[in-house]
Amino acid sequence: MQQNLHQQKITALIIAGLAFISLLLNWSVPKVFAFVQSKNGFNSWGLLSLLGILAVVAAAFMGNRTKPYEGQTKQIATAAFALVALGAALYLVRLLTGSESVLGESVKFNDILKPGTGLFICLVAGLAGFAWVYGLIKSPNATTSSTPPPNP
Repeated sequence: MQQNLHQQKITALIIAGLAFISLLLNWSVPKVFAFVQSKNGFNSWGLLSLLGILAVVAAAFMGNRTKPYEGQTKQIATAAFALVALGAALYLVRLLTGSESVLGESVKFNDILKPGTGLFICLVAGLAGFAWVYGLIKSPNATTSSTPPPNP
């Protein structure tokens, strides 16, 4: 038996897929030529983003798949996208404040490391997914009533 997913859930899965791809990209890169390697999102607070991505996938397949997120699954999906954004934001804050360690030493943002593109993509994907599931961003294909209200 084949069940189709609702458009809202498909879009949420696409955003979660984009966030997962961003984990594979650079989250911190050397600012100048140094013996420091770039890091991807599979370490430190990036693992919180990964946990959020997995929760989005789980929420998409919970309940009735043909209906949009509602009730508890909507809360799970919005919280999961918030985790994705929070993981990226905390990693960025650690990088900017010098709390991120490289070669066993804390480094300042201006010294060696700068944020990578994957970090920003993950942050934007988390925020966009949160806004999508919460309802702040509407689908352009949303059906609206084109008939005028009846006259009294």
